[in-house]
Amino acid sequence: MQPRNMSMSGVVDLAAVKAAQEAKAKAEQARAEAARQGGGAPAAVSPASLVFDVDEAGFENEVLQRSAEVPVVIDFWAEWCEPCKQLGPLLERLAVEYNGRFLLAKVDVDANQMLMQQFGIQGIPAVFAVVAGQALPLFQGAAPESQIRGTLDQLVQVAEERFGLTGIQVDPNAQGAPAAPAEAPAGPYDAILEAAVQALDAGDLGGAVQAYKNVLSDDPANTEAKLGLAQAQLLQRVEGMDPNQVRQDGAEKPADPAAQIAAADLDLVGGHVEDAFGRLVETVKRTFGDDREAVRVRLLELFEVVGADDPRVAKARSALARALF
Repeated sequence: MQPRNMSMSGVVDLAAVKAAQEAKAKAEQARAEAARQGGGAPAAVSPASLVFDVDEAGFENEVLQRSAEVPVVIDFWAEWCEPCKQLGPLLERLAVEYNGRFLLAKVDVDANQMLMQQFGIQGIPAVFAVVAGQALPLFQGAAPESQIRGTLDQLVQVAEERFGLTGIQVDPNAQGAPAAPAEAPAGPYDAILEAAVQALDAGDLGGAVQAYKNVLSDDPANTEAKLGLAQAQLLQRVEGMDPNQVRQDGAEKPADPAAQIAAADLDLVGGHVEDAFGRLVETVKRTFGDDREAVRVRLLELFEVVGADDPRVAKARSALARALF
């Protein structure tokens, strides 16, 4: 198969400015959280950690989540693929040479057919990148080293300028994976978080929202506050809804983003998590421009409500990536 380069020039259009700002803020928050916990700069990794195998079960943690701090290049390959055997070692060598500016995840398509389908892979080798949770096609087929270097240079430039991702620190003397960080000490926010929970229990949604915002204004990466705020804001949105009208509008107006967003909120509050996610993914497929961005942002907010560790979130993230790219 002849190499088919997929230009990075569309990255700005695919990753809307708002998404880039959110991703940049997320990366900055992660660094701030590490500093708050007393760890200073993130622990350096060994050169061997820059290249790793990934499967469907580990894709959420090893690729999507790590892409919030460093671009992750994905090499789709198979043992029987001769061009893959030429491209793979080259990518591995470049991952070490670029010294933490990107990570290289290797996906054996024979063992991970679902990932192959989710990325729409028609032939291998195929190379994608994930930056701040967003999938970007790079090239397909074996390509000259000069072309690959040019594409990688564009990738790291876009990651830094648009998403604030400057890569990770590499220690040539480090052995294996870095040690797990020590558990963070309890912060000074326990009383405020408890007050927020009490406000939720009492039905004071405005008070709960403000309490969580107070924590986040001082500690933007506080996981408990982010989750609580997402839940309180969801309850606020559905508080004044007419459920019958919302469901009717959702059924009769499949291409109306506002109707589908409202219906998804109601679905989630009612415990219909997969229905809420599926509704918004389908709406992303039907919409464009600002409408699509509004739907995408709401879906990410609902992911926060459910939690990143939930397998339904991982499944919906993959569906969203397919819908967008």
